[in-house]
Amino acid sequence: MTDQSSQVFLQRARVMTLIRRIAFVCFIIAVLYSLAAVVYSTKVIYKVKLNYAVILEQFGGKRQAVTDLGWHYRLPFFTRLEKEVPLMNQNLYLGGSSAPIKIISQENVALWTSALMTFKITDLKVWGIENLSAEILLQGDFDGIAKDTLQAQEVNKLISERERIKEIIFQALKNRPINKNGPTIEGKYGIEVVSFVINETRFGDKLVEATEEKKRRQLIAEADNYAADQEAERIKKLYTAYLEGIRSLHLALGGSDKQRVNPALFEFLSQQKWATAYEKNQSDQKTFVLHGAGQPPSLTLPSLPDSRPPVLLGEGQATTLPQAD
Repeated sequence: MTDQSSQVFLQRARVMTLIRRIAFVCFIIAVLYSLAAVVYSTKVIYKVKLNYAVILEQFGGKRQAVTDLGWHYRLPFFTRLEKEVPLMNQNLYLGGSSAPIKIISQENVALWTSALMTFKITDLKVWGIENLSAEILLQGDFDGIAKDTLQAQEVNKLISERERIKEIIFQALKNRPINKNGPTIEGKYGIEVVSFVINETRFGDKLVEATEEKKRRQLIAEADNYAADQEAERIKKLYTAYLEGIRSLHLALGGSDKQRVNPALFEFLSQQKWATAYEKNQSDQKTFVLHGAGQPPSLTLPSLPDSRPPVLLGEGQATTLPQAD
């Protein structure tokens, strides 16, 4: 019994020793992990990645750009990592958003447009040390130059000549001073403007509706003008044919081109025209006015099957049509 109790006790002791060792190892691992986490969070040891740089503020207030790739060490509490700067191409939207913004053209017409500038940092000292919040400052200068150029254009050019206006803005961003005798955007921020693109340019919804209504009215007006021109052309042709008919009749009656047309011929033709119109409208016409040359014409009107009101002959002369048998 005593031997069995001793073996059980030894086994328990070995198990407890193993548990204590495992707990100690876990504790050491936890301490090391915590220290590593603290070091990483405080960035006492930091890494400079490819196409990135780090702005480091030293104890004396001096700031420097660290561009060497790999891991670096800094003194805790005496130095500070100010920011990490990407050296790759970066995008900057007009108005700070990819959504279209409203601009006013030269004719005070509102349009919606969106644009994008691509740039990259070439001078870390100018970008990260000489400028405080360089991204915010660059956004303001970019918006100012782009909007000034866009709003100085005519509305039809903003729609139809986007390629030319895009190049104008690109050259302004690269070479035009922000103010007279001032620096350019590239010189002020230590960057290179890579490209500029106008993504969208469109009218507002209300203006589109007004434009469509204007176009519709223009089409209606053009159709009316065309119909009026056609009617005028038709009347002109009828008048020409009428004159040609009078001339032909005048020549057939023995006249010549040099002789004046007999007024009696015009009177006869006028009487025949109105008589023909009367015969064509017997079913509807109740009163007939015949324009003469100041005297009653000698014209016999056909008899009607029913009674009719008086018919006016000449100017102010009335007669009663004969009753039907």
